Amino acid sequence: MRAEALKGHLGGLLLATLEEGPRHGYAVKEALAEATGGRIDLPTGTVYPALHRLERAGLISGTWSVVSGRRRRSYQLTDAGRDALSTERAGWQEFATAITAALGARTWPATS
Repeated sequence: MRAEALKGHLGGLLLATLEEGPRHGYAVKEALAEATGGRIDLPTGTVYPALHRLERAGLISGTWSVVSGRRRRSYQLTDAGRDALSTERAGWQEFATAITAALGARTWPATS
């Protein structure tokens, strides 16, 4: 799935990957790919800027660590991020229900 198809939903998807606990940036990307059966496998050039935006917005917080001699940044949800994830899920359910109703097998009213 292309990144532009996710426009408006990428932040919520990334927040969801952090719901179970902190992950470093690449692990966020991998968790999203795994959770979607590989259907959403975004380039790191899409994921990292989105994580930085979420951090600037106060929805996630990041900390640096050194693992095997390499620095990496791990992210975790803030309370505001948990609230935003809840709001994103509710909005998605409403949107998905409406789209499913419109695209499902049904007869559209005739126009005159």
